[in-house]
Amino acid sequence: MRVLCRVSVMFLVSTGSVFAQGVAIPGTPFDNVHILTPDPAKARDWYIAHLGAVAAPTAGMAHIGPTLVVFLRNTTARPSAGSAIDHVAFSTPAVDAKASELESSGATRIAVAPNMTASSSRFLRDTWGVTIELVDDPATRGLHHFHLHVRGASAALDWYTATLGGERRRFEQFDGLRFGTMWLLASESADVTAASADRAIQHVAWRVADIDRARTLLVERGVKVGEIRPYQDVRFATFESPSGARVEIIARPQP
Repeated sequence: MRVLCRVSVMFLVSTGSVFAQGVAIPGTPFDNVHILTPDPAKARDWYIAHLGAVAAPTAGMAHIGPTLVVFLRNTTARPSAGSAIDHVAFSTPAVDAKASELESSGATRIAVAPNMTASSSRFLRDTWGVTIELVDDPATRGLHHFHLHVRGASAALDWYTATLGGERRRFEQFDGLRFGTMWLLASESADVTAASADRAIQHVAWRVADIDRARTLLVERGVKVGEIRPYQDVRFATFESPSGARVEIIARPQP
């Protein structure tokens, strides 16, 4: 991690370099995701029981691999489908068996647009409105990707590359960005999709080495970034992508 942090700081020295690479620490998976639900404790227990989450010390939080999942109480959040962050995907070697398990535990099988479907994937919606895709990708198990469904998918990925970084690659037929072992994929929507701020998948967060410098550079580029806020031992700021996805940048103490 220290090596990655030093590399990130080097990118932050010059504006020309930072926007070729983005402000996120290179090669680092998603830091966290916020899921809005009327029952955070029950939602967390369900993800622990069925999708490999591990309880974090703080109530309402769990880890899925290196990514923190924060379950926030919200009684009015709408489903993730139809928003800029359409769904989250998990990789498992037994897609059909896992789909049956989730269905028997309260999830509902659903169909999605053909341009959102990988070759072996299955889609379900959990009790709280999160659309979940199950894929079989031996290269990455567990939390696999977040999928944007936006007008101008290629331009959206260009924006994420310039703003946050990532390695531009393809997963099956999808264009995407690779962050560590995880993916941000994008598919084209014929319609303008809703902002994610009041949806079941509210936001995805990327880790930065120097949040003050990162925020300054983003503001200089024209991104409307909120003020940096502290929480326990971290500092974070949020903003919205042009396609309506809420984004967080976060700095954590170095190990």
